Amino acid sequence: MSASVTSFVHQSLRTRVVARPGAVDELAAELAALGCRRPLLLASKRIAAGAMYAKLRLAVQAYSPLEATDIPAHSAVATVLQIAKRVRDEAIDCLVAIGGGSVSDTAKAVALIVAEGEPLERHATRFVPPDRVIAPDLSRPKLPIVAIPMSASGAEVTPSFGIRTADGTKLLFWDPRLASSVILLDPVANLAMPGSVMLTTGMNGLAHCIEGLYSRNRSPISSTLALEGIRRFDRSLGNVAREPGQSEHRAELLLAAHISGMVLASARSCLHHALCHVLGASFGVPHGAVNAVILPHAVEFNAPFVPSELAAAAGSLGLDGASAGEQFVDWIRLLQRRIGVPTRLRDLGIARDSLGAAAAKVMHERGLAYNPRPVGDVAEIEAILISAW
Repeated sequence: MSASVTSFVHQSLRTRVVARPGAVDELAAELAALGCRRPLLLASKRIAAGAMYAKLRLAVQAYSPLEATDIPAHSAVATVLQIAKRVRDEAIDCLVAIGGGSVSDTAKAVALIVAEGEPLERHATRFVPPDRVIAPDLSRPKLPIVAIPMSASGAEVTPSFGIRTADGTKLLFWDPRLASSVILLDPVANLAMPGSVMLTTGMNGLAHCIEGLYSRNRSPISSTLALEGIRRFDRSLGNVAREPGQSEHRAELLLAAHISGMVLASARSCLHHALCHVLGASFGVPHGAVNAVILPHAVEFNAPFVPSELAAAAGSLGLDGASAGEQFVDWIRLLQRRIGVPTRLRDLGIARDSLGAAAAKVMHERGLAYNPRPVGDVAEIEAILISAW
């Protein structure tokens, strides 16, 4: 392990979390506590069309909120710039992100642009092979973000985000000032999201924990959280798959997702997310679904380099045997089948002959800097994608 028990760096965040049935009822009070005078509500079309969003809009009508309710999957640079202009023109002083990772990422990107200026691209992190990540100094104060997560990705917890460009590339960013000021975890409100979405996005959250467990940027604190998150995902994903309409199971899954965001915020992500970022941005496939497909293949690739970490993960699940790495990968595959998430790239509409170009893009992703197994050959990446296809 690169960091010993007495020598490590751990990123902690200052975020208020309210977790209970009916937590969204606290939105107006939380805005008042932040000193917010006029918020912007951000959501996808699906969320904005629902009763929960209508209830929230009514609850904050005294603030005359601005609305942006057509956030696309993976967001988009053009979307961010349009919303940022409205924020400046309308004197918006806080952002409310209601939805999954794409909505949270859009709120972060808008806050970044309003504070640091355009173009958005100049604020992105850069990966310098084989292991350097260069992040710009983004020191200006940011608008506060209140997040109501409707997925299990944990994106609302982290100070990082990704935005898709017009040419199908995902720009990645990192700024500790962009972590949500307030997060409202409401399992009853979360029932508005189909169970299938919570399961695929839960595989993304699980991947945060697994990658955080063996990331080169890990610490004893993030590793402890990662093991707890893996245990909680194992239980909660199975429960949501079996009884998607039970709010108690949604509460379990939202907590597991929050823990996964804490892991990601400190340990960062590795090869798995590098693959998923490229596939999502290149082909427009849902981030949760591609996470569900890629996870066992990425873990299998790294397994020979992280035997003790995977042994700890297997042990946390009550698995025992001579080959913890193999057992843990088998557990992921069994989980895929148990909860009914996608297992093949072909089923997501990705063509076999497009994998070579995607593999070449992965070689420029910052996740490679934190991966425990060095990746120096694009053929290795293409082999993983072919296996997942």
